[in-house]
Amino acid sequence: MLTLQDIERARARIKDDIYMSPCAHSETFSKLTGNKVYFKLENLQMTGSFKERGALNKILTLTDEEKRRGVIAASAGNHAQGVAYHATRKGVKSTIVMPAAAPLVKVTRTKEYGAEVVLHGASYDEAFDEAWKRREAEGLTFIHAFDDDAVMAGQGTVGLELIEQNPYLEVVVVPIGGGGLISGIAVAMKEINPRVRIIGVQTTRLPSMQRAVAEQAPLTLPPAVTIADGIAVRRAGARTLPVVSKYVDEIVTVDEEEIANAILLLLEREKTVAEGAGAAGFAALIQGRLSLAGKKVAVVIGGGNIDVNILSRIIERGLVKDGRLVRFRVRIPDHPGGLHKLTGEIASIRANIQEVIHNRAFSRVDLGETAVDITLETRGAEHIEQLVRLLDERGYEHERLF
Repeated sequence: MLTLQDIERARARIKDDIYMSPCAHSETFSKLTGNKVYFKLENLQMTGSFKERGALNKILTLTDEEKRRGVIAASAGNHAQGVAYHATRKGVKSTIVMPAAAPLVKVTRTKEYGAEVVLHGASYDEAFDEAWKRREAEGLTFIHAFDDDAVMAGQGTVGLELIEQNPYLEVVVVPIGGGGLISGIAVAMKEINPRVRIIGVQTTRLPSMQRAVAEQAPLTLPPAVTIADGIAVRRAGARTLPVVSKYVDEIVTVDEEEIANAILLLLEREKTVAEGAGAAGFAALIQGRLSLAGKKVAVVIGGGNIDVNILSRIIERGLVKDGRLVRFRVRIPDHPGGLHKLTGEIASIRANIQEVIHNRAFSRVDLGETAVDITLETRGAEHIEQLVRLLDERGYEHERLF
């Protein structure tokens, strides 16, 4: 099993090549949650996530012959970039097998970091199988994304940094996919300070580690799509599970809308870009999943590699959940000035119209009327209630669509 000494040796190996990311205090979210909140900003690493710590530590433990033959990995993105970047820097040839549907930005960056990228299969599991076959056929060293002691030890250096940066931490919240990051952090911190609580967070769509801990055996969950693709792991690691069972105090889950809202809040309030997996821990904190009060809490923001198109959609979903983007269908007289009057009423309460769609042919309205779908920016739930009262007072028939 992983030990504190393994992590300390990893720290000595990688310290000259890895950025010691800040553990920044958040005044805003400390006030909102009633805790002293700190963010460990691993999204600021060169490749945009903590994954490069474990990848580099593994590469530095290879023999000269293994380095000469090269390495291979399977990944949907962050692990791929970490392996590619540090393998290239250390003069080691790398091959990364990625699912065909991997985000374009992650594929492009992996290539830019110097790896040969092979797109294969519809899922991580199929990419993994292909990478394993190539490992055997070409004599390459496989660098697992999480289920490897050297990788876990590299990720555990985050825990050593947290202790140095804030020795009085009482709770650390960590996203979980296969369990490599939380295993390393938990061993590093619990072996030094057994009183610190380590809480893991998974998406409700793929709670593989939570289920594995409950059953005390890894289980393979059905495929599921989630915006937290970085922790979308169907089966917990065989090596990480015993560590998590021993050292991690609790595992909670968050849903898609909560993750989307967390991404939006981090972007808007903290000016921090986080991907879905990176924001999962914060989602659990801000949604009250952790039952904390008055604690010194560090939340690990694991990564910030998010496609701008996905970010745009997530922001819109977050705005809808937060009540700042809403759509109504309103019936108005179908004559000149009807729409002008409605938009004037909306403007009078300072709601901003984003989109207007007339729907004559496909709406069940009387002749002489039309249905108008209006998408609005508002200040939140109270502003929406004000809008509803206005429409009622002016005699408009309406329904809220989103």
